[in-house]
Amino acid sequence: MELMSYSSTFLLPTIPPSPTYALVVLNQSLPRFAPLLWKHAQLRLCADGGANRVYDDMPLLLPHESAFDVRKRYKPDVIKGDMDSIRKEVLEFYANMGTKIIDESDDQDTTDLHKCVAYICDWAPDLDKSNLCILVAGALGGRFDHEIGNINVLCRFSTIRIILISDDCLIHLLPRTHRHEIHIQPTIEGPHCGLIPIGMPSGSTTTTGLQWDLGEYFLSHKASKCLLLLGRPKRTSLENTCLLPTVAYHLLLFFPS
Repeated sequence: MELMSYSSTFLLPTIPPSPTYALVVLNQSLPRFAPLLWKHAQLRLCADGGANRVYDDMPLLLPHESAFDVRKRYKPDVIKGDMDSIRKEVLEFYANMGTKIIDESDDQDTTDLHKCVAYICDWAPDLDKSNLCILVAGALGGRFDHEIGNINVLCRFSTIRIILISDDCLIHLLPRTHRHEIHIQPTIEGPHCGLIPIGMPSGSTTTTGLQWDLGEYFLSHKASKCLLLLGRPKRTSLENTCLLPTVAYHLLLFFPS
């Protein structure tokens, strides 16, 4: 069974050359480390009203700089969506700055996040998808139906590493078609983590690197698990599973560029 690896090195000030990161900003408050995610990403998209968040919130995260200079520096490459949330002055500002605007108001069958993920996959057709990781800021919090819609995108693009990020934790999907290794960054992650079966029972789940490891454990919507990382492990492995793991941050320093 093929291995999928995950690491949160994007939360560190310097990162290895792999994987290739793309960033999608949704219409929720930016995490305090959003400038760090922006720095590490090679492609930055705003999903519709996510552009309002970049325009409004980035200057607040960098209060010692002029708002105009911050907005010029943190200019999205693409704004994509049905354009029902972005403010007119924000759209005009970024359009004048050279941002690519893609109006898909005729498509009401997919969410703005779905549209952005599809764009990223088309943007990198020759890139090995195992080397691509999509970071989604503003994916958690706010309306619950929006959160569930974002999780649905994880399931629709299950072969792509997509990480939903908030100020407090991160979520991604572990499809049962692969074995999984999660490389923990012990200076910023843990000790709490959770395993939540999604869509169907997980069958037989086996883990290593947790305080209470699971050995061929059956998980269903009636029995998710809240667990602890053991002794700040460098790696946690999971097999035979279709789960949403959640990992909390215990310390997260912001390193401005």
